[in-house]
Amino acid sequence: MILAFTSKIFPMKKSLVFLVFILLIISACQPSKVVFEDAICIENITTIDPTAGATAAQTVIIKDGKIHKIAPTKELELAEENTIIDGTGKYLTPGLWDAHVHFAYMEDLAPSMFNLFLGYGVTSVRDTGGKIDFVKAWKDKALANPTAAPRVMIAGPLLDGEPNVYDGSTEGRPELSVGLDDVEAVEQAINSLDSIGVDLLKAYEMLTPEQFAKVTELAREKGLKVTGHVPLSMDVISASNAGLNSMEHMRNLELSCASNSDELLAQRRQLLADGQDDAGGILRSRIHTAQRRTAVENYDETRADEVLSVLAKNETWQIPTVTLGTGSAQRHFTRPEWKATFQYLPEATQQQWLDEIKEVEQLDIPPFNRKYADWMFNIIGKIHAAEIDIMAGTDCPIFYLTPGYSLHEEL
Repeated sequence: MILAFTSKIFPMKKSLVFLVFILLIISACQPSKVVFEDAICIENITTIDPTAGATAAQTVIIKDGKIHKIAPTKELELAEENTIIDGTGKYLTPGLWDAHVHFAYMEDLAPSMFNLFLGYGVTSVRDTGGKIDFVKAWKDKALANPTAAPRVMIAGPLLDGEPNVYDGSTEGRPELSVGLDDVEAVEQAINSLDSIGVDLLKAYEMLTPEQFAKVTELAREKGLKVTGHVPLSMDVISASNAGLNSMEHMRNLELSCASNSDELLAQRRQLLADGQDDAGGILRSRIHTAQRRTAVENYDETRADEVLSVLAKNETWQIPTVTLGTGSAQRHFTRPEWKATFQYLPEATQQQWLDEIKEVEQLDIPPFNRKYADWMFNIIGKIHAAEIDIMAGTDCPIFYLTPGYSLHEEL
């Protein structure tokens, strides 16, 4: 009986061993739960890649301040001891750039700008004009605190001719520029800025063609890019051909896209000659007032195509600052959600902006403001169709543009 019992139980033992073996194989094939020490794990997030687009249901592991791993959530089972954030219904993007800011435009606001930028996901900014000592201090602070500040690139002061526009003579035109009276002065200014450590140069509207040529020549020698406004003494094609790497606000582009653009250029040069004894800001406003409406009313598609083809060939990038340019027509700053962002500003700035906006709201929108906004949207579409590269910039904090928040409006 015992032998019989033994002979019957033995096959059962073999079956049991086989079953355990199968279970071990199955267990080995199951994804093991992973632990990432000293890391933040974001599950079920939709990631945004600038080239690949959106990918849903991803897990992103952040370790030592950097992206350590990205994988589909279903393929990466996290152990419970991880620090896990549920990203369901949310999106994760690379840090944003604001390619046109001014720390020096409102010096009292500057200390608040780092936190505002980071709070709205802006991790890099390009300061496009301010006194060199002031803007360099903010770049140095960012370098010393890389996890508590956006990356800061600086141009130093606007390189302007005489009379220069932002000379500090009025409240609306703080001292953001240097007035250069000849080519030699341009060379001295650029050599000084380069020795201090600027990242780019910004040319401005009162430069002569000869001064502008010297700016681009020295920039090439020193490995710096030149951005700026097309000087009023030049047209867009000649400025691009001379080496302008990018244009801010598409400034003065409308003057070169008019059917009478040659006539307008001759008039501008005469107005510049006649106004040499005037303040730079007044002279520039006079020229814009005299020509912008005429240029828009005489906009010519064929001429515009010629200009844009040169910009495309020369790879002259555009920073349209469309929120700024259309603000007089759209008045985005009057929206309740826009005003709500003012709570993060210094109290004095908040009250000043609210008081000024209240006055603006009582005024009718001039018809030309709407027409100019329409022109801007149309030309931006043509710029995109011409495959001219575009960077997003705001010009904050000018014209009630809350740092950080305004970039989302721009995008």
